[in-house]
Amino acid sequence: MTVKSLDVVGIGNAIVDVLVHADDAFLASEGLTKGSMALVDAEQAEQLYARLGAGLETSGGSAANTLAGVAQLGGRAGFIGRVRDDQLGAIFAHDIRAAGARFDTPAATGGPSTARCLILVSPDAQRTMCTYLGASVGLDPADLDLSMVADAKLLYLEGYLWDSEAAKQAFIAAAEVARAHGGQVALSLSDAFCVERHRDSFQELVDGHVDILFANQQEILSLYGSESFEAAVEQVRGRCRIAALTRSEAGSLVLEGPSSHVIEPFRLGPLVDTTGAGDLYAAGFLYGLAQGWSAERCGRLGSLCAGQVVTQLGPRPQQDLQALAAAHLGAGA
Repeated sequence: MTVKSLDVVGIGNAIVDVLVHADDAFLASEGLTKGSMALVDAEQAEQLYARLGAGLETSGGSAANTLAGVAQLGGRAGFIGRVRDDQLGAIFAHDIRAAGARFDTPAATGGPSTARCLILVSPDAQRTMCTYLGASVGLDPADLDLSMVADAKLLYLEGYLWDSEAAKQAFIAAAEVARAHGGQVALSLSDAFCVERHRDSFQELVDGHVDILFANQQEILSLYGSESFEAAVEQVRGRCRIAALTRSEAGSLVLEGPSSHVIEPFRLGPLVDTTGAGDLYAAGFLYGLAQGWSAERCGRLGSLCAGQVVTQLGPRPQQDLQALAAAHLGAGA
């Protein structure tokens, strides 16, 4: 068997996150619905940014956060995503490389600027996101480093990119290469509204190309048009090798063939910011899979990583995840 030099390679939106504390009055004054994610154009993004206070700027994007988490756990991670050759593009590239992930996608020299997500964190830890997708949605098959994909144990795809036809083609091309070289394909559904827009094609992707599926309760209900979580569970069971379904404070459910593993949440401190909880759950789970762990143990590490990241501001853990895993999961974590 060929030895892989990478544990996980992810494809997703390359976004710079700008995290700022904002109260309900500010959200109301800007006409923003707390807890929502709205897409904005370049002008709207600049105007809102100018009205905000000081913030924390760091490379983000759902899959990029996951790959940074894999690297922080000690995994060998790579990321593929498009930025522009501008200031925010340089911030993104620096931060994800500093987190330990390989990032080789050349910056675009023309077209829209680097994507950014303004994340307004309320006192109750809810986050309201205004996202300008910019250069990130221009990702196409030509941006793929297929040698990197072929050299990974796991390929991780970010559902947010499914809105782009070129990115869809990139996903399928990468999935086919991954499987042809003995890798497995994981998908995050990312957002219930995205699933609503593309339900049929997402179902086809899951049935035809996906080995490991990540979804929260709202996303899996949307995928199958189910009225109850239990009904959605039965719909997805057996369609892929593993389905990891997160349920916020109720923990998660990991489906593996006929088996079901109920994973309890880890509560490691006061809730500060839920940004990145799903991303870090996927990071822990994928890291464990790459090490050959059982699905149940992978779920526990995912839950632990999610439990840590919600105790801080921002989606990149500020605590040593390897030490945290060793303390809570024991030897071999």
